[in-house]
Amino acid sequence: MEFVVLPDGPAGTEVAGRLRATHRIDHTSGRPWIVGDWRQDEVTVLEAGPRRLVLLGHTRLDATATTATLGRTRSLSDLDTVASRLPGLFHLTASMDGKVRVQGSVAGVRQIFTAVVDGVTVAASGMEPLLRLTGTSLDETVLAARLLAPGGAPWPLNLRPVRQGIDALGTGHWLELDTDGRARQIRWWKLPEARLSLAEGAQAVRSALSEAIATRVRPNRTISADLSGGLDSTSLCFLADAAGADLVTYHVMPLDSANEDTAWARKAADLLSAARHHTLTADRAENLLDVGYTDEYTNLAPEGPATWASGLAHVGDLAQRATNEGASLHLTGFGGDELFGRMPACAWSLARAHPVGGLKLVNRYRLANRWSWTATVRALADRSTFAQNLAAVAARISAPPPPLDEPDFGWVFAPRLPAWATPDAVAAVRNLLTTAARETPVPLDADRARHQALASIVFEGKTIRQVNTIVAGTGIAWDAPFLDDRVLEAALSTQIDQRLATGRFKPLLTSAVRGLVPGDILDRRDKGEFSAEAFRGLARNRARILELCEDSHLAQLGLIDPAKFRAAVLNPGPMSHHLQPIETTLACESWLRTHRQPHPQDTGDRR
Repeated sequence: MEFVVLPDGPAGTEVAGRLRATHRIDHTSGRPWIVGDWRQDEVTVLEAGPRRLVLLGHTRLDATATTATLGRTRSLSDLDTVASRLPGLFHLTASMDGKVRVQGSVAGVRQIFTAVVDGVTVAASGMEPLLRLTGTSLDETVLAARLLAPGGAPWPLNLRPVRQGIDALGTGHWLELDTDGRARQIRWWKLPEARLSLAEGAQAVRSALSEAIATRVRPNRTISADLSGGLDSTSLCFLADAAGADLVTYHVMPLDSANEDTAWARKAADLLSAARHHTLTADRAENLLDVGYTDEYTNLAPEGPATWASGLAHVGDLAQRATNEGASLHLTGFGGDELFGRMPACAWSLARAHPVGGLKLVNRYRLANRWSWTATVRALADRSTFAQNLAAVAARISAPPPPLDEPDFGWVFAPRLPAWATPDAVAAVRNLLTTAARETPVPLDADRARHQALASIVFEGKTIRQVNTIVAGTGIAWDAPFLDDRVLEAALSTQIDQRLATGRFKPLLTSAVRGLVPGDILDRRDKGEFSAEAFRGLARNRARILELCEDSHLAQLGLIDPAKFRAAVLNPGPMSHHLQPIETTLACESWLRTHRQPHPQDTGDRR
């Protein structure tokens, strides 16, 4: 699915004439409104007099009641009531009194991008239409920020594409377009207060997850899914099976014999007797760290390099296997760790929300991570604001990584630029972060742990969105029900001490799915670890990676020292975190080599 949303004015009509598309939906004025390509079963159009509402994606709604609500609407803001109750994953856009509202999902799996074309703001579901209209150039500073590891640039910089003049809609905002094509972003969504008990939260999560799965399961549709053996993907498989899905699962065996994922996946597969199960062997080449974007992915990542690009071979292979089985949708457990696991700042939030009981949990974390009491108390005592913390992170991007036994309970994960980043790259990224600290003083939530969870969920949403850009021509889409608005609201509305109940692994999730997922499966108390695949992949592909050092495009831009990068590839270090900056650099280097500069009105094939 790809579409452009236009203002209800003459300028919008002019832009529409420059677009190529198979479908069009008009404003009540008769001017073009939504222009793009989509399947008819992906679009719902409602009308109430001169007001129109369109949902693009999968959801379930009472059309009669929603149309009645639309008829009573007096302003675009009134549609918050519709957007806040619909399940599933979708874009929402409305046309009313010459103005337009358009938005994606909170996690950004469905995102909106904007660009100014001939003085008119144009919105789109993806980057490609805007690149064709504008021919915008590379933003080298944003590209340099993609070198940060782990995880790339922190929120809100992780929203920014690497193309100048194209912006992403802010988290929890909708975009208003007026008749003349002027635009403004309006924040409409915030997390509900965390007031639910474990039992109440579990019921809310169970209901939201069941509804999320129901929006995706339909007759004559085959759904594939990860069955890693972990609680998140396994729970989704059981939920899909309970909803009557024609289910095909895939499990990738780990290299590390101490990883128990395969034993748990086999146990789950035995209990999912109606599904078809496939196990991919540990020696499969696609399991391993690869060089990132290769020629077959030319121009298929218009937002910029993804931190997970070293796994492109796995994504491509899995997409082919699943489509051969007839699947058109692939479920993943992305978002499960953020909603049901422990974020770094949870200790900070626990100590404030529940000083007595919370400190007992904090001490458990301290002992498990071998933090000293002095370092733990110092981290708990930190009172910095989000903006102050982001500025402090900017100051440290060129410093050595912190010791693993030193707790960090700040608002922002503390990424570092690699040792081979040039002084110019360091200065540019530091300025980008300090500017963001000045311009974005408000976090996603007033609570640190909930802010971190949401920021990580936005990262996961971007990952799913980028995967879907890559696999767009294969006939299958990647999906993550944990990232639906209603699901993340239910999970994060549960009190933090209840979400992290002592002595249990992911207590909120296990309580929510108990009865749908067999109790034996819910007994698992750990996660698998996959650094062996990264180290073996580096060894297997070292010669290809060293070739990239010889004529590095990043070096030509003045962003890295190729000799230092080469030295790191030859001697990366013994720990998995030593590989993270190598992976981000490979992603950026390979992306530069496979993504040409766009030109306005370029109508050539993306490949």
